[in-house]
Amino acid sequence: MERNELLQKVRNIEIKAKGLSQNIFAGEYHSAFKGRGMTFSEVREYNYGDDVRDIDWNVTARYNKPYVKVYEEERELTVMLMVDLSGSKDFGAMGVAKREMMAEIAATLAFSAIQNNDKVGLIFFTDKIEKFIPPKKGRKHILLLISQLLSFEPTSNGTDINHALEYMTSALKKRCTTFLVSDFIDSGDYFKSMSIANHKHDLIAIQVYDHREAQLPDVGLMKVLDAERGTTRWVNTSSSKVRKAYSKWWYDRQQAMQDVVMRCNVDMASVATHEDYVKSLMALFKKRG
Repeated sequence: MERNELLQKVRNIEIKAKGLSQNIFAGEYHSAFKGRGMTFSEVREYNYGDDVRDIDWNVTARYNKPYVKVYEEERELTVMLMVDLSGSKDFGAMGVAKREMMAEIAATLAFSAIQNNDKVGLIFFTDKIEKFIPPKKGRKHILLLISQLLSFEPTSNGTDINHALEYMTSALKKRCTTFLVSDFIDSGDYFKSMSIANHKHDLIAIQVYDHREAQLPDVGLMKVLDAERGTTRWVNTSSSKVRKAYSKWWYDRQQAMQDVVMRCNVDMASVATHEDYVKSLMALFKKRG
């Protein structure tokens, strides 16, 4: 991508994302994420009705009477954007390419975060960690993130959500709000790492997919490319048996993914590339708020 073209795309996304975050998402973002992180403030003597889970046993043993930990809301959050850059990101048959949709969603979340005085960082991943940009504040930093979202070229095409979650969990010591933006085309098992990540941090999953991935069109023989493995094969889409088998594969994969997300107690939104992602994000924010 030429420099002038990249700058224009960055500017276009900035205008759209900033407008959405200011006029639509500002209040929803604050109610959905502010106050969910809690930081230790002090200890005080136990009062009737206090949650026994807040008892500080070390202080209690020292003074021979119960003390509880007091927490306060973290008004300043750290927001991490984990963006999947595997080979399937470039697919877009029914709308824009998935990568473009992911970039807009991530940019909108980033602008919503900085308007609430939060830090924003970025992790690109495939089947390895491609790039880590530490969390910072400010418009200049956000524009850097958007530029990277549009122009960064990964060195691999595979997908390993498990490894990406393990890296995020170990790399970020302080509790943060993490948006995992991916098409979730991953045959690996990431239940354990997702459960641990959501326990340590506040994890939100956003699936971006193309509707054509859910069903094959009836167009006769079609050459299909596996963008992550680099292999091709011919598929007879005129066969109703083939189309039904493909639809079942997609349905089973979606069910398995949603089951993992639900068991990990992770909030999730799914957005098709031909749909308005604003509605999906608003529904996600309202659910959490």
